[in-house]
Amino acid sequence: MNLSDLIKNLSARQPHLTAEAVGPIVGCILKSLTEAVIQGERIEIRGFGSFTRHRLPPRVSRNPKTGEPVQLPSRSGIRFKPGKELRLRVNKSGFSIADPSG
Repeated sequence: MNLSDLIKNLSARQPHLTAEAVGPIVGCILKSLTEAVIQGERIEIRGFGSFTRHRLPPRVSRNPKTGEPVQLPSRSGIRFKPGKELRLRVNKSGFSIADPSG
């Protein structure tokens, strides 16, 4: 699902709201979440999960073409930890990565 699919889905579930009305609301929510993560805040959405920012230390990697070592600087990453309700619902769905029917 991408952003436009999310907006269409929300407007379909709420017939009194048009996609043009839902779009800016979704954009505002995502912008607020993004700014909070950038500032290092922990975001927790009960039943869904939490997002946290964490530091990745500098490390040595390799250039895949030449095999030469390359020093990578430290950087920030984002971790998502699914909530209990989401984990249980996903596990109940019976979805498997090895399942060709998807």
